[in-house]
Amino acid sequence: MSESKITEQDVRYVAELANLDLREDERTAMVRDLNSILGYIERLNELNTDNVQPMAQVSDRYGVDESKEGSARFAYASREDVREGLRSSLPHGEALKNAPDADGTFFRVPKVIEKEQLALSTWPLAFDGL
Repeated sequence: MSESKITEQDVRYVAELANLDLREDERTAMVRDLNSILGYIERLNELNTDNVQPMAQVSDRYGVDESKEGSARFAYASREDVREGLRSSLPHGEALKNAPDADGTFFRVPKVIEKEQLALSTWPLAFDGL
């Protein structure tokens, strides 16, 4: 891998946005792990994939149509625990019916984060190339 793309400042900034309290050793590990992942992606990007067919699934684990080729084999992949295909969603009105506070369209919830807004202008431009 070339140089480190993710710095401790980057990790600290994102942790702050996510309202995470990371100890110094956790930040150090996060920097190492993220740079390791980016390094692996760099290695993968060096591979010649010109003759590799695109895939919808990487595994035959969930049923495939053996009569088709390539990603078309997975067009109707199904799981045994979902017999009827995708489960239907709860109707909107039903979801809001027992809400303690709703406006007819959305749930109303109390604000739980009372932090100063971070100035995005202070964010370093380290991710421009990613």
